[in-house]
Amino acid sequence: MIKTTILHSPTLDSVIMVEKTIQRYSQECGKYQLWKKLPRKMMYQTFSLILNYLQESGKIFIDKDGCIIWTYNPKRIKKLISEELVIK
Repeated sequence: MIKTTILHSPTLDSVIMVEKTIQRYSQECGKYQLWKKLPRKMMYQTFSLILNYLQESGKIFIDKDGCIIWTYNPKRIKKLISEELVIK
């Protein structure tokens, strides 16, 4: 396990900003291009940390070409639960 030093922890506003940007540009661009499309400047290390969090939490998927895809769909999840979907 590699330890990394976090110089700046992301705020909730920053995480939400990145989430909204990913939702808007899902399947259109990679990490660097998405970082450039953010409405406010952010340290690249902070942006990378947020992407790692979103990927580990299952909200995004990064394909083999590096394209970032928004996968989280709470409305669909609620619908599936209401239809008594069995999850193992």
